Amino acid sequence: MSETKRIKTALVSVYHKEGLDEIITKLHEEGVEFLSTGGTRQFIESLGYPCKAVEDLTTYPSILGGRVKTLHPKIFGGILCRRGLEQDMQQIEKYEIPEIDLVIVDLYPFEATVASGAEEPAIIEKIDIGGISLIRAAAKNYNDVVIVASQAQYQPLRDILMEHGATTSLEERRWFAKEAFAVSSHYDSAIFNYFDGEEGSAFRQSANNQKTLRYGENPHQKGYFYGNIDAMFDQIHGKEISYNNLLDINAAVDLIDEFTDTTFAILKHNNACGLASRSTVLEAWNDALAGDPVSAFGGVLITNAVIDKAAAEEINKIFFEVIIAPDYDVDALEILGQKKNRIILVRKQAALPKKQFRSLLNGVLVQDRDLKIETSEDLKTVTTKAPTAQEIEDMLFANKIVKNSKSNAIVLAKGKQLLASGVGQTSRVDALKQAIEKAKNFGFDLNGAVMASDAFFPFPDCVEIAGNEGVKAVIQPGGSIKDELSFDYCNEHDIAMVITGFRHFKH
Repeated sequence: MSETKRIKTALVSVYHKEGLDEIITKLHEEGVEFLSTGGTRQFIESLGYPCKAVEDLTTYPSILGGRVKTLHPKIFGGILCRRGLEQDMQQIEKYEIPEIDLVIVDLYPFEATVASGAEEPAIIEKIDIGGISLIRAAAKNYNDVVIVASQAQYQPLRDILMEHGATTSLEERRWFAKEAFAVSSHYDSAIFNYFDGEEGSAFRQSANNQKTLRYGENPHQKGYFYGNIDAMFDQIHGKEISYNNLLDINAAVDLIDEFTDTTFAILKHNNACGLASRSTVLEAWNDALAGDPVSAFGGVLITNAVIDKAAAEEINKIFFEVIIAPDYDVDALEILGQKKNRIILVRKQAALPKKQFRSLLNGVLVQDRDLKIETSEDLKTVTTKAPTAQEIEDMLFANKIVKNSKSNAIVLAKGKQLLASGVGQTSRVDALKQAIEKAKNFGFDLNGAVMASDAFFPFPDCVEIAGNEGVKAVIQPGGSIKDELSFDYCNEHDIAMVITGFRHFKH
């Protein structure tokens, strides 16, 4: 059995015709006969090439509003017959079934129709039946048949045709089959998730566009990214983005999206080590860096404002891995691009998934994204002393940071500037002590600062320690059976405390 097969007959039935004309022309030049339906047949004939109608082969018209066109033994027999099996060849000769060597077919745009907000009847009509069946049949019989299952495979087919005419190797046909099953499985996952809605009765997620990374979290681990990173960012400078870069970039995006004022954040190992909101991007950068200029070395920088020359000149004074902004002035880019490996990203407007998942043990954990951003209306004052307007502003500011910090976490802030945080500690007291020590090391006065915690205080110890350092307002989720202990301490020491009712653990 020869591994090289010649294409003699092609079934072509596609929704997307852009880029198909060159393939059809080359196939015709190679003597390939065409078999098609409806609009695709008209397209082929408009190019000046003969094309036999599927209806002429099956002797059945397209019926049920186009739902049934290719579902017929003379079509599927021609695709599925095994050329090396005598019994199959005898049967297709007996029933006058032509061999079909190439199938070019794509699927109705189900996902796009759902995303458009269409009504359910329109969505249901975009569930492909004939196309998905043709894809599976041709892919199953890759030993003899080439399957092109989406517009993304037009170029690889064109390259093969231009290189060695209408012949394919077994390796090439198997690659197309693999790509075809990727198309069909992705399509079916989208349909299942539409019907499943919010039930979560089974885990079905599919992502295309594999990007092989240099390595995973460590050099001895392989790493891949699946998704369309180009839809989120334009990389205009620097080396290839790594696995760890992506983790930090994700944390940076989650954090900056909490803020509407001009804000600059510096992250290290997924946690903010500096952050400030100011009237200009330069001021925001200077005050963010002041929060921890040591940890900023080698960090990931992000802002929600356009970076100008003045800011770029200051930013360029330190070493960092990645910078992300909605845009850059030309002269700012000239400055930031002076370092060869520095990754410079322009963030685009792109919708983020509303679900998060991670592999764990022998399964997968799934949850809703934490999209809750507390406002002053969510705050309940639980102490005799009410916080001032400035303290409320600072507490909401600090709460956004602690929400995006690894638990256990404590954040100290004042004047919409991160003074210090303690993150990833097994004890909330240790997290607070870490934050206080860092703040003092960098010369911050904690008198009048606010404290945010990502969980409640079962004992008043943290409030007592913070109060002794001059903290005057505290924001926490509340919910401990011993809440009253910390409330009472605050009342006794003239500290304002508010609770939100929302915990923001992050692991």
